[in-house]
Amino acid sequence: MVLALGLPLAGSHLAQFLLAVTDTIMLGWYGVADLAAGVIGAALFFAVFTFGTGFANAVMPMVATAAASEDDTEVRRATRMGLWLSIGFGLVALPLFWFSGTLLALLHQPEDVVPLGEAYMRVLGFSLVPALIVMVLKNYLAALGRTQVALWVTVGAVFLNVALNWVFIFGNLGVPEMGVRGAAAATILVSLATAAALALYCAGLPALRRYALFQRFWRADWLAMVQVWRLGWPIGVALVAETALFSAAAIMVGWIGTHELAAHGIALEITAMLFMVHLGFSNAATVLVGRARGRRDQSALRSGALTAVGVSVVFALMTMVVYVTSGPFLVGLFLSPAEPARADIIAIGASFLIVAAVFQLADGAQVMAMGLLRGVQDTRGPMLIAAFSYWGVGLPTSYFLGIRLDYGGEGVWAGLVVGLSVAALLLMMRFWRGPGRVDAQPWHA
Repeated sequence: MVLALGLPLAGSHLAQFLLAVTDTIMLGWYGVADLAAGVIGAALFFAVFTFGTGFANAVMPMVATAAASEDDTEVRRATRMGLWLSIGFGLVALPLFWFSGTLLALLHQPEDVVPLGEAYMRVLGFSLVPALIVMVLKNYLAALGRTQVALWVTVGAVFLNVALNWVFIFGNLGVPEMGVRGAAAATILVSLATAAALALYCAGLPALRRYALFQRFWRADWLAMVQVWRLGWPIGVALVAETALFSAAAIMVGWIGTHELAAHGIALEITAMLFMVHLGFSNAATVLVGRARGRRDQSALRSGALTAVGVSVVFALMTMVVYVTSGPFLVGLFLSPAEPARADIIAIGASFLIVAAVFQLADGAQVMAMGLLRGVQDTRGPMLIAAFSYWGVGLPTSYFLGIRLDYGGEGVWAGLVVGLSVAALLLMMRFWRGPGRVDAQPWHA
């Protein structure tokens, strides 16, 4: 069951992430300055986007539990208010992107990167609302066991993104050459198309009409909104704590140099792409645990959790081998053969991947523990653990090793290893000493 749910979810996450990867590859072929601007801009955008996905992630365990209890009304209420909160957050966050140039300058990013980064983020900000709608609908469908449609819609979005990038970045088919701004424009159109496709599926599929998801959509359900808010904002903060750690790492690497920042962005996208598989298995664990909680079946909850953890460990070991043996080849895929700095960037990026191999087990363990805890709707404790691990431990360690001791990018990445390891240990202890115990009562967790 973990594989049946997890593999399509992992595939969907991988395809979703390939949207960013194709941006990076195509910007890398366009120019290093545009690539660096895309890297830092995407890192800051993703930090904001990640908080917004807290409400989408709250929808998954709530819908899974309600569906297992055969409560169709609760399925609709949770999903609808998840959409309301996501849309509202996306609108409120828009000014952050419009005034991003000041933020990039305050963060002491390279002078040639700041104006390009601001131009990129001003356009990209308008993709936030449709992107968050996509996340809510994907989690709604995943909780109901309908993972295939999200996979294929997202795969289609990748091909659409490549085509639009070709048009907008490089100025083909009579469209003006836009560089990094073209990548942002393509992202907006792809997000709108994906949201529309998923909404049509949710509204039109006969098997899903029983939930009447969009019926009287304009009517507020304040009680359900409060429930989604209470569960969702700690998830958002926990996700931001981790994502912002990586964003802060990008900022620190940007202090070192443009080549290092470009290499960091490439290496980070490679690791994040494979991390999407862990995330898929974590989502599967959330659904399985949420269903077991709805049925009040502690045995199924525990066995599902053990299976999900085992699958994640096996995949982590496989990715460690890939990073150690194929680092230069993977980094080279993101750069034009004619790029003058190609050899330098490949060498730096490959060294980052060696460090990334070290934190694979910890990274997989922490996201799996998060998924298990969300399944039993435990989010505030994990939020505090994440904040402590990533910002109280990981960030200072990255700064100390990378900047103060002058170990450079490798030192910054070593700090990530420490933060992720602390988070993995504390989160796993929370689950297995609490709702994962043999005698625990999942419906009282």
